[in-house]
Amino acid sequence: MPTLKFAVLPGDYIGPEVMTEALRVFAHVAKQEGLTLDYAIADVGGAGIDNHGKALPDSTLKLCEQSDAILFGSVGGPKWEKLPPKEQPERAALLPLRKHFTLFANIRPGLLYRELADASPIKSERIPDGIDIVCIRELTGGLYFGQPKTTTTLPDGDVQSIDTMIYRKSEIERITATAIAAARARKKKLCSIDKANVLETSVLWRKTVTDYVAKNAPELELSHMYVDNAAMQLVRSPNQFDVFVTENMFGDILSDEMACVCGSLGMLSSASLGTRKNSLGLSFGLFEPAGGTAPDIAGKGIANPCAQILSVALMLRYSFGLEKVAVRIETAVKKAVTSGTRTGDIAFGGKSVGTKAMADAIIAAL
Repeated sequence: MPTLKFAVLPGDYIGPEVMTEALRVFAHVAKQEGLTLDYAIADVGGAGIDNHGKALPDSTLKLCEQSDAILFGSVGGPKWEKLPPKEQPERAALLPLRKHFTLFANIRPGLLYRELADASPIKSERIPDGIDIVCIRELTGGLYFGQPKTTTTLPDGDVQSIDTMIYRKSEIERITATAIAAARARKKKLCSIDKANVLETSVLWRKTVTDYVAKNAPELELSHMYVDNAAMQLVRSPNQFDVFVTENMFGDILSDEMACVCGSLGMLSSASLGTRKNSLGLSFGLFEPAGGTAPDIAGKGIANPCAQILSVALMLRYSFGLEKVAVRIETAVKKAVTSGTRTGDIAFGGKSVGTKAMADAIIAAL
């Protein structure tokens, strides 16, 4: 029987709650498929700070290095907001993991089932078939990682902060290759989003994407859009996009806007992939829900586990090559959430149930 070796990093607040249910669903489908799960659970984020003194403990990083993939929860929250910015869970856990494993490509599906169109803030008549788009975000460059990054007091007493946006042609080409693969698997449409009318990095971005697609994927329909217009178009008519690719900060913002347009962060998962191959010769990746730790509902048993469960499906697809099993989970989630079963934190209406009951419904649909 195939053995799937992965690290489990539940994180903070609702993170452990939804991770428990995701692992329960995973164990169920693994038994059905004859798969062996080999995983260990480790602290990260606020839990890492509380128990080990830092957001990404050495023992957690070592576990990740010895695994074929990382199933990640959510980190951060008000308990640690008074720490210096560099020590806070979001910045001191996720960014180092991305950098350490060169996880340069974030793949985030934006999916709203047709049956749940009324969950979107967009009028349902504008999205009669729901929403089905994909955001490809460059993850290890741009403002978040560029140097210098400083805050200094000037001679006149004023305070100045500097963040540096840097992109290399090679970085743009490799994320474009990821976007091309995604577009080829869908409708062969790719939109590149930048700010080439203002930023030098965006001028390079647009030229590099144009040249790379022309050389390597001339069959694709390539378009370009400024990021401010793209933010508007995502609300006006999201399905005009199929796959869109953009740099780190723009992708951070647009992917969260996409999640809102799709009705709930609690339904969206993401995959972060890089150059590293796992022991199976497939992509080592980090798989996580798109939402945060939701401190306001932690411990109430109403957090939506779907995004964490769908992260399992992405892990099966990209790091273990088990496409059919991934589709089984995705189909079961769709069946469960469109059958009138809802978790309490989603404004879907219908019957409101708790975290465990939602996972039970998904297991029943498998």
